[in-house]
Amino acid sequence: MLSIIQAAGWPIWPLILCSIVALALAIERFYTLRPSQVAPPTLLDEVLGVTRASLPSADIVNKLAANSVLGGVLAAGLRSVIAEPRITEVALRQQIENAGRSAVHGLERYLNALGTIATAAPLLGLLGTVIGMIEIFGSQAPTAGSTGNPQQLAHGISIALYNTAFGLIVAIPALMLYRYFRRRVDEYELAMELAAERLVPHLMRFAVKAG
Repeated sequence: MLSIIQAAGWPIWPLILCSIVALALAIERFYTLRPSQVAPPTLLDEVLGVTRASLPSADIVNKLAANSVLGGVLAAGLRSVIAEPRITEVALRQQIENAGRSAVHGLERYLNALGTIATAAPLLGLLGTVIGMIEIFGSQAPTAGSTGNPQQLAHGISIALYNTAFGLIVAIPALMLYRYFRRRVDEYELAMELAAERLVPHLMRFAVKAG
């Protein structure tokens, strides 16, 4: 492998850097986008159970916010009702939506970088191949009384193509991971929207009706 990297020349080093960054981003996203970190499946039912008779204390709300991303969204709704007992349903929905948008923005962190690597890696590989081909044909230019070596030329072209191959090796997994994480974020976004739809009418029972 080291001999291939050395033969491919300096253009392969940006691809190696891209592969390292993509791997680091994938590991970070796998860890961050776990269901227990984002949207525990039983969390909403637990919140509805705890608030069946009354609103929770500030300590419980803070623990809920620290529980997960969904917990932070649900806590935003609870804090809004606690802070403003006369809150309207429209205002409550707006507070939860604002918290949800902020949460989704956090879930999308680094996804653009991963998508950029998936798009740029083949282009970097192609650039490396083109540079290698230019150098090969330049060195194989026949001089007076001599001709280029076809075998050496073919070997040089095969080495230059290492860059394109490595670019595809980096890009294909990066694209697949980007699509996978994008799907996970969309699923979590839908889960938070459905949770908000259940929470809002539940919390409005505690709102003081304007006289």
